[in-house]
Amino acid sequence: MKDRSAFIDTAEVPKGPIIFVMVLGAFVAILNQTLLNVALPVMIVDLGMSANAAQSLTTIFMLVNGILIPITAFLMEKFSTRQLFLTAMSLFALGTLICAISFSYPSLLIGRIVQAAGAGIMMPLLMNVILSLFPVEKRGSAMGMIGLAMMFAPAIGPTLSGIIVQSFSWRVLFYIVLPIAVIDVILAFFLLRNVTKLSNPKVDVPSIVLSTLAFGGLLYGFSSAGEKGWTSPDVLLPLGVGAFIMFFFITRQLHMKTPMLEFRVFRYNMFTLTTIINVVVTMSMFAAMILIPIYLQNIRGFTPLESGLLLLPGALISAFMSPLTGRLFDRIGARPLALVGLGIIAVTTYMFSNLTDETGYYPMMFAYSTRMIGISLIMMPIMTAGLNQLPRRLYAHGTAMSNTLRQMAGSIGTAFLVTVMTAQTAKHLADRMPSGEQLTDQQFLHLENLATIDGINDSFMVATLCSILGFVLSFFIKRVRPADEEEGDLTKYETESQLPVGGKVSVENR
Repeated sequence: MKDRSAFIDTAEVPKGPIIFVMVLGAFVAILNQTLLNVALPVMIVDLGMSANAAQSLTTIFMLVNGILIPITAFLMEKFSTRQLFLTAMSLFALGTLICAISFSYPSLLIGRIVQAAGAGIMMPLLMNVILSLFPVEKRGSAMGMIGLAMMFAPAIGPTLSGIIVQSFSWRVLFYIVLPIAVIDVILAFFLLRNVTKLSNPKVDVPSIVLSTLAFGGLLYGFSSAGEKGWTSPDVLLPLGVGAFIMFFFITRQLHMKTPMLEFRVFRYNMFTLTTIINVVVTMSMFAAMILIPIYLQNIRGFTPLESGLLLLPGALISAFMSPLTGRLFDRIGARPLALVGLGIIAVTTYMFSNLTDETGYYPMMFAYSTRMIGISLIMMPIMTAGLNQLPRRLYAHGTAMSNTLRQMAGSIGTAFLVTVMTAQTAKHLADRMPSGEQLTDQQFLHLENLATIDGINDSFMVATLCSILGFVLSFFIKRVRPADEEEGDLTKYETESQLPVGGKVSVENR
């Protein structure tokens, strides 16, 4: 069927249904990821997998996501919102079905790859649509809805997964996600309309290959470093190859008239500053997500469900605060929110650097919940503040770049903090070992647990320093307006209604 197109003012576009459909898709994709993490031990027993094979189910999802996100800038300029979202959600639903009916590791791995192929497109696409639909003064509230999906899914995921896995098959987790994904595909078919400008760029196969190898190598290397150590060939080889190819990828993009991923977005100072802050904060944020479950389950003996329940209030608070934070951003800008939020994060992260083997469950819950309030004040406002400076023609590239670096920061932060914990644990254990005295197994285990707590505390101290760095950088955040389009850009558009500024956008309903 041939596409029908019309050009209308953005005020005529029904924003509510579009945002609802796309936020629902992002929510279910993030929920799917958090559900699986808790279920992996059960899946190992049921399918007879090794621990490494089970971990690869998470790693492959992250890798495919990380490889696809840089390509989304090209995809968003080549295909309409409706085409792209329907394809992404259909792939995600198909991958979920394959996972649900899988009875072997290979089929489950294929399902995860198909899932990730769809999920990787959703968040950059959603952010690009919001930038296209809403004027600068209203974007904070709209981005707050994205924050709601990003925070609420991880909030309920681990707890819901713990309850289900204790009483039912792990397959139920996928059967919960599947109908939501299918319903969202149906809603998208009827409600979604294109609200982004299409430029129909040519496919540059070398750029796609270079991007895949560069980002894939770096992500795999960083994700493996925490477990295998920075000196392992399995870490050094992909990192070296990824960095080498990344040089050629960036060089190619800078010399192309129409690059697949536009690195010139970093010419905009506020986008660059907020991206750096976002990377630093993401690295700090992963400290609690990784280290607290290790402390609770491995050291203190709490169950995964009890561990999830400790994190639940904070995640729920931050999720429901996101829309409020968005409205505050529209009124007062990003800097006050960033300073307050990062101040809270620095103080509460420092509190976690003083854990003992007797730290109370509820004081930890309070500290974590307070920390999540700080995170809710900064995540979307900081990102939005930077994207607001970009001209419309760079929206797709800005969202792709921002999400790519967040993904990289998560991998680097996890690997780095786990490495700090491991190295410091070994050091503290050596310091605690009495010289010339034979220890029983129980005594050695006690010393090992104390050393691990010390290692976790050291990692939280490093995360505290990251938070302080972000706090200092936040003083330089300023409120900006979108930059003017480059001189001569007007010749690209045939009619005034196609202009990328002034509220006119291409609206297609396929």
